[in-house]
Amino acid sequence: MTRTLRYMTVLTLVTSPLLAALKIASNLDTIEFTPELVAAQDFYNGTAQIVSGGVPNLFSDSSVDLASNAETQALRNYNTHKNLRTIYTVAEVYYRIVARKDKGISTLKDLKGKRIGTIQSTSAAYFLTKYLATVGLKDTDYTIVSGSTCQAAPCASGTFPTLLSAGSIDALAMWEPSIEIAAQALGSNAIVFQQDSVYREVFNLHSTAEKLKDPAIRKQIVAYVKALTKAENVFTSKPESVYSRVASATRVNEGVLKAVWPIHKFNGTLAADLLDVLVEEDIWVAKVERRNPMTRADLTALVDPSVLQEALQS
Repeated sequence: MTRTLRYMTVLTLVTSPLLAALKIASNLDTIEFTPELVAAQDFYNGTAQIVSGGVPNLFSDSSVDLASNAETQALRNYNTHKNLRTIYTVAEVYYRIVARKDKGISTLKDLKGKRIGTIQSTSAAYFLTKYLATVGLKDTDYTIVSGSTCQAAPCASGTFPTLLSAGSIDALAMWEPSIEIAAQALGSNAIVFQQDSVYREVFNLHSTAEKLKDPAIRKQIVAYVKALTKAENVFTSKPESVYSRVASATRVNEGVLKAVWPIHKFNGTLAADLLDVLVEEDIWVAKVERRNPMTRADLTALVDPSVLQEALQS
């Protein structure tokens, strides 16, 4: 996912000087990134600097060792950077659509001819296309309206929840917390659509082939992935222990966070079907970028399970 970052933030997290510093680029407005934060604060035996960004930072800033984004952005970058490697799945999230009942929407098919808020070329746009295709709707059957995300109510003008509340759009397909904020604002006028089998965001941690070949840097990355796996276990088994920290880090209301927590899965692994997901999704990404889809053979090198394997064995 590519997400609008309204500010630049750097989090430097120090525990012990036993390991050299790691620099991690991630979107600090996302719930998905927060296991990375807890891993750095609680379990990584070194220094981790988390900066606003994502996968593109691996290629624009040589000091960045790791970066996280949804699978959509990995595909967009791998097409031109074949040294990109996906090494860990931080979160899997089941997206939703919220719509206004008073616009005559009671089924998914009713979105035909409607104005739908989302961000082009992102995981949310792919989700929308794929979900509406299940009821026979094409991209030309509805109008995409741009906007920005909102972390907490009251939301500013131009944000998706405000656009939906004002009737400037009829529905919204987006990641959280914008969907939950919009649904709560609409109250009984809201209708929510979700089908887990259609799509899930696979939010992954990435590095480069060059970083992973460097023995010193690889040692740090393996140690961090081991720490991240411990953090993921906390997110799954004791979520109440991290709610307030996640809410504070992302500026999301804790009540909203708890409401959307069940659609976020922190499995502490590398998604087993990731290559299948990438092969299918790149057909859509390629169409958006006006290029030929990458083949399964092309995409195989993108997924590198060796770091996680080392972390689990160490």
